[in-house]
Amino acid sequence: MRDLLDTLAAWRAEGAEAGRAVVVRTFGSAPRPEGAVLIVADDGRLMGSVSGGCVEGAAAEEIERARRTGNARVIRYGISDEEAWDVGLACGGTIDVLVQPAVPAAVTAAAAGSAGPRGRSVAVVTPLPADAPSAAFGPHQPGDGEPPAPPIVVEASGELLEGTTGSAEADAALRGAAARILDDGRSRTVEVGDRAFFVEAFPVRPRLVVVGAVEVARSLVRYARELGYETVVVDGRAAFATPERFPDVDRIVVAWPDDAFDELDVGPNDAIAILSHDPKFDEPAIVEATRRGCRYVGAVGSRKTQSDRRERLREAGLTPDEIGDLRGPIGLDLGGRDPAETALAIMAEIVAARRGGSGVPMRERLARETAAG
Repeated sequence: MRDLLDTLAAWRAEGAEAGRAVVVRTFGSAPRPEGAVLIVADDGRLMGSVSGGCVEGAAAEEIERARRTGNARVIRYGISDEEAWDVGLACGGTIDVLVQPAVPAAVTAAAAGSAGPRGRSVAVVTPLPADAPSAAFGPHQPGDGEPPAPPIVVEASGELLEGTTGSAEADAALRGAAARILDDGRSRTVEVGDRAFFVEAFPVRPRLVVVGAVEVARSLVRYARELGYETVVVDGRAAFATPERFPDVDRIVVAWPDDAFDELDVGPNDAIAILSHDPKFDEPAIVEATRRGCRYVGAVGSRKTQSDRRERLREAGLTPDEIGDLRGPIGLDLGGRDPAETALAIMAEIVAARRGGSGVPMRERLARETAAG
């Protein structure tokens, strides 16, 4: 939804309002994930996507219908693998789409509020209409749905900021689910009691802090930006940490790592890649990042370097478990050696750590799953 805010604002400035469709469940090889959004203006303009194929036209018609009735409903769109290419879908699968007569104010506020560098992670929880999904391909007679339910807004800490289900037990379950979903960063539908709720996640952008303005860092910053990370380069050497060398970075901090981490308020939302090859920079950065609970801490260095470093980290007060969590040597084994390849290996490991990936080839994972039955 964040990438549609400017479009929605421009339409509203012209006097046009819009409804929206959002994917709330996927089954099989769905082309778009939960949280994918299509918005349609009163004059027929549309932006976004819920499928990348022919579903867009059908969903746009349902949005127009919702604008007329003022009601929201969930519609199921499904198609077989054999038919997929003929109708413009990349593959088969089924999606449930929530169609709303307007873009909820809570959604636009959450999307805007989480977008900045010091934004706030919130989830907007929408009670889904009780009408049963209808098959969108082939004849069907959809009902009128029901008036949109008031949204429930939950902060990453689990604090309820707005709305309620009316049940303390259900509210507690939703607060816990929203906190987990925000940590994962991917929207999805949850069942609480006999009701389904769509938890739309608006986490702040994850941040990558690179310690050491070396050549690998230049490529690493570009990859991270492409993947939606806020990026920071930290180095005590002003001649290396310059906008000319890092035109794509969000911020450059010329300071020692511990001072920089204070200035940046480094914490659990951050990944730290330590590339400086200098113990007087590396080890204070490792200790500080670990103590601040950063979700990823990795440092370059050979096997000998890592062994010596671990001994010094032990002397600095880190526990064996904390030292064991250090990603060193940094990155996945991709076999590359030039700076861009090394940066790719580091970024791949950061993504795997964030998403819970194994880092093994997909065919090997499939073989293991097949062998396990």
